[in-house]
Amino acid sequence: MSILGNRLFVGTLDAALIALDARTGLPLWETQVSDTLEGYSITSPPLVVHDKVIVGIAGGEFATRGFIDAYDAATGKRLWRFDTIPGPGDFGHDTWKGDSWKTGGGATWLTGTYDPDLNTVYWPVGNPAPQIDRSVRGDLDNLFSDSVVALDPDTGRRKWHYQFTPNDGHDWDSVQDLVLVDRMWRGQNRKLLLHADRNGIFYVLDRTNGKFLAGNPFVRATWVKGWDENGRPITTEGTRSTPEGAAVYPAVGGGTNFQAPSYSVQTGWMYFTYHDGGSVYTSGDERFEPGRQYNARGVPRSGNQLPAGEPPASDGMKTGFWSQKPGPRLPNRTFA
Repeated sequence: MSILGNRLFVGTLDAALIALDARTGLPLWETQVSDTLEGYSITSPPLVVHDKVIVGIAGGEFATRGFIDAYDAATGKRLWRFDTIPGPGDFGHDTWKGDSWKTGGGATWLTGTYDPDLNTVYWPVGNPAPQIDRSVRGDLDNLFSDSVVALDPDTGRRKWHYQFTPNDGHDWDSVQDLVLVDRMWRGQNRKLLLHADRNGIFYVLDRTNGKFLAGNPFVRATWVKGWDENGRPITTEGTRSTPEGAAVYPAVGGGTNFQAPSYSVQTGWMYFTYHDGGSVYTSGDERFEPGRQYNARGVPRSGNQLPAGEPPASDGMKTGFWSQKPGPRLPNRTFA
């Protein structure tokens, strides 16, 4: 939940946003954000910015179209909406095949982060739909899925975006927390955005403009070979989901997930949970039907096991950001 003065705000699993009097528990207003019968729900607290209540939406497993809404804290009136899957005439619409944008996913199911100095909201965006079958969406980037979008909270206008995983076919939501840190970066004081992504990469961005500063694997991430000068990932051949199946690290659950990270100003380190494992990503046909899950997962011919000879997966805690202690299979990495 979130609170502003004596008003408490909470979202519900049937996609409503409710304001309560924090002193009495009496309802002040209720707004239906979207239709739960289509697969929408609200699973995280809204974000209060000045006199606005900004809320994301869940439903990435369904044939939904994600968005971020802002509501007047006093009345519940919707003030703006940012569609995370751009429609005709919007920037990024050409990154979708045909009408696939209408059911393109891009849920916003974890709460964003606000920078009062820059008056900017940073919101992470989930996977495209269907999750695994990329052919429906075309061999295109599918903006703004698996991205962070920087928004003006007064208008909902996009300032910049960065896409962590273009054309995702692995269910690698990028909704993991965004940590804002002001500190020295390679000899220069910068406003940074830190993000450990489900795709197995730890990112450092300049949060004033979205510039890519660094990307480093914190678990095995076989899908990426590096990044070009614009910060776009250079993907590895044979690691995209296919009907035949492709063995890829990290696993469907990702290198990390929704568990909250922490950053220490004393150590200069960021701390987060991790999972080092892989999956066989097999796509399949799935007919779109409103209100039903829309994943388009196939059945691997040899199950979901990795090829023989791969080292076993492990779970645990890892510290990462400026330096990282060597694990049993991962080399020591210095991120600074």
